Order: sequence, then C-alpha cells, then structure tokens
Amino acid sequence: MPEFLMVFRPKRDNFIETMNTEEMSVMGQHAEHCQRLFSEGKLVLSGVCLDGTYGIVVFRAKSEESARQFFNNDPAVQAGIVNVELHPFRIGMLQCS
Repeated sequence: MPEFLMVFRPKRDNFIETMNTEEMSVMGQHAEHCQRLFSEGKLVLSGVCLDGTYGIVVFRAKSEESARQFFNNDPAVQAGIVNVELHPFRIGMLQCS
C-alpha cells in the first residue's frame, strides 16, 4: 500500500504554548484519530517538532483519493487550526529498536 506524508504547520507562532481550550480539545481529537489509525495499521509514525514548528504523520492509503479522505477527516484539518500539506512518500529506512 502506498505511503503518504502529512505536514502540519500551526497557523501562528508559539501554538503549543498558547493553545486555548478549544484548540487543546481539537488536538486531543487529532491524537485520538491518529491512535485509532495506528491501531488499524494505517499510520506508520507521527510526531511533532519540540520547538512547535510542525508535526508529521506518515500513513498508508490505498490511493491518493483515500489519502485525501484521511487528510480531510483529521480533526485539526477540519477545525482549520493548522496549515497542512499532503505528499506521496516512500519510507527508505526505518529502524525499530
């Protein structure tokens, strides 16, 4: 199954430190969404830069159309609190230790 990369960029500086209650709730929903997809074997990895610059999600989807559906169903995307890019991706090396 092809892999895709989503890059999440907060719409403002210091987002992690200045999230309001609603944004915290949305980001919690984003984390739950990612956890569910991870449990289903669709999400390969996710993480956030410690300086809050951006976060990434690498996931598997059957097609670009289903990748866009994944993209559009993410609560952070739906809430409009992040700018997001979607790219076809291929994992070259992955160390699991």
